Amino acid sequence: MELIAKISKGTLMDQVYLPKNRTSLPTGSYVILKPLASLIQKEEKITLNFHGIKKIEPIKLEILDKIIRTIKKNVQNYQNIIITGSFLNKGFNFNDLDILLISDYPISTESLSKTLDTQIGIKMHILSISNKELLEGLNSDPLYELMLSECISERKFIYKTHKNPNYKLLDLHLLNSKVIIDNFDILNGKDKYNLTRNLIAIKLFLENKRLNQKMLTNFIIKEFDLSGINNLKENTLNKNAFLEKFKEIYQKLFNRIIQEVSNDSK
Repeated sequence: MELIAKISKGTLMDQVYLPKNRTSLPTGSYVILKPLASLIQKEEKITLNFHGIKKIEPIKLEILDKIIRTIKKNVQNYQNIIITGSFLNKGFNFNDLDILLISDYPISTESLSKTLDTQIGIKMHILSISNKELLEGLNSDPLYELMLSECISERKFIYKTHKNPNYKLLDLHLLNSKVIIDNFDILNGKDKYNLTRNLIAIKLFLENKRLNQKMLTNFIIKEFDLSGINNLKENTLNKNAFLEKFKEIYQKLFNRIIQEVSNDSK
């Protein structure tokens, strides 16, 4: 039994009063008095590490702090927590939150997602991945490099990469971007931006260039002769000029990737 009581000032001695109606600590018992503050554990400070991001809204920092604390309470034996995706962009135009949970042990991401969703109220996409798998992804897949070019992590990380393209995987990524060619008129600006960014990420990756969001944005504006990236995001494009350039880039990438896939299969 534990009781919290206040020290009262007496005439000769200060005293602590306990209620008579108690289930333990009978009269005559010896007890230890300690300051309540010494029994309260100080909450561990969470330090966030920014990669490719200069600042983020204070309310988002509070959300990230709560996410990391919740994961720490529910998951053991992980190496790092990495938050990425549109949540980190300026403003609040996001639908969910992407989390990479780096661990060499299996983790029930479905259960963890439900816990985070219940406590925080934002839909979570959690990918449990080992350091080895992440490094392999960075070496072979431009989407991994792009994903980590702007992120926030619980702990610092450095990955030394040596590009080794997975051409079969790149073929699948490229096929996704073909949707623009076949369905230009029914796609919205956000879809066109994402699919164009995917196309250019593959191109720059195969040219052995380091990927980040700023580089992609500048390259898209220049390559497609846009006045700004909002031409694409807001769907205010010159359809014929855009598609002509898009098809040209797509076909060159397709030819190269198919040639490499054929060479690998020999």
